[in-house]
Amino acid sequence: MLNNQLDSLRSLLRSYGSCLVAYSGGVDSVLLAFVAHEVLGPRALAVIADSPSLPRRELDEALELGRRFHFPVRVVKTGEFDNASYTANPPNRCYFCKHELFEDITPIALAEGFAVIAYGENASDIADFRPGAVAAKEFQVRAPLKEAGLTKPVIRELSALLGLPTADKPQMACLSSRIPHGQVVTPAKLLMVEAAESVLRDLGFYDVRVRHHEAAPAQATSPAPSGRARIEVGVAELPRLLEAGLHHRVIAALKAIGYAEVEVDTQGYRRGSLNNLAATPATEA
Repeated sequence: MLNNQLDSLRSLLRSYGSCLVAYSGGVDSVLLAFVAHEVLGPRALAVIADSPSLPRRELDEALELGRRFHFPVRVVKTGEFDNASYTANPPNRCYFCKHELFEDITPIALAEGFAVIAYGENASDIADFRPGAVAAKEFQVRAPLKEAGLTKPVIRELSALLGLPTADKPQMACLSSRIPHGQVVTPAKLLMVEAAESVLRDLGFYDVRVRHHEAAPAQATSPAPSGRARIEVGVAELPRLLEAGLHHRVIAALKAIGYAEVEVDTQGYRRGSLNNLAATPATEA
């Protein structure tokens, strides 16, 4: 069954003739870039968008994967932070990000003769709110993982079958997703989030989010960056964070980064938790 699904993906990509892959280094796009290169060779190219919303360690890992598995990766600087519709952080923020990406890579595809642009939406995303899919439709970008019926669990299984280290990589989202909708996204805030999450990842935590909230009014005029950080780690990882005073060490590190307040979400990491913040308990520093 698994090999049949892989063969379906290979056949679909082969039918394109040539393909430019919108690449992020995540589970989905790594499989897509790998298989596209496998079946199309030099007629496939992975392109990764570099902006303040992409952590440096994610960029480095994405490029290293390309070198390790011999598929070419090109870095393109994108300018979504020049778009006030993006930085205002509405619920459909991802639309403006993907629109910028596809607008930037379409000329590459046209100039270099790539017949198809593809990205990593999969069959598990169908029921999810995906503003980026609207932009993909506008630019006629294909979603071969979805078209081949590959769900997230299957993509992880196929990644393991092919020896890709991303098979068990935690689900990632851009750093801008750490800012509640309606609060302005800025590079300075994202640098704080990136540094804060690096503290936790360097300590070995797997599922990690640091939600960044605006500073309290009394701190809003502070010349230094400030705000309130809300730490989420995987439910199974919570005891380790809260035992032996490790959370005190983490809180001190986040305050050194510039956060005025730091909380640990005692319910653990959950997708979309920013939408249910009022009902979420936390421990405070």
